Amino acid sequence: MTHAELLGLLLPPGSVDPTNPAVAAELAAEGNALDLAMGYADQLLLEMDPRTASATLGDWERVYGLPESCICLAGVTQSITERRAALVAKEAMQGGQNSAFYITLAANLGYAITITEWRPYTTEMDTEYGVTDEPWQFVWQVNSALNTVRDMTTNDDTEMATAVWGNTLLECTISRYKPAHTYVIFAYS
Repeated sequence: MTHAELLGLLLPPGSVDPTNPAVAAELAAEGNALDLAMGYADQLLLEMDPRTASATLGDWERVYGLPESCICLAGVTQSITERRAALVAKEAMQGGQNSAFYITLAANLGYAITITEWRPYTTEMDTEYGVTDEPWQFVWQVNSALNTVRDMTTNDDTEMATAVWGNTLLECTISRYKPAHTYVIFAYS
């Protein structure tokens, strides 16, 4: 039943004829306004949840600092679904400083990585370990497959590099969330 019909039922019986064209037009106008308000109320329930937000998605992203500067730097265009997924992930993100956090962070970007950490060499260590001094305890390495390689072609400008490798999105994201006192090295295979 529409709001116009419900409003017609609220009229005092016998004193106002709901079939009168002027009254019917007034009921239709008021009913349409209530229908529209009801639709907005239903939409508001969807907008309160970042998984279903549409009209307020930009506001949600602004509050959570999205899109990440790394996404913009890498030139990645995200669909609405990917934007919502990034928002939900950012909302649930707790952060961390261990290898598992960075492996999960990379996996959320679509990369499989491993992490190598170094410790200062001591005489009690096995000979398989590299000889490193104290500063190496603040260095760690992200090992990943080489996903973005571009070799120079005959059509390229002479100022272009002969080859480009690395992954801007992965490197930027890991570097953004790494502890400030550490150094990260990216190794591609």
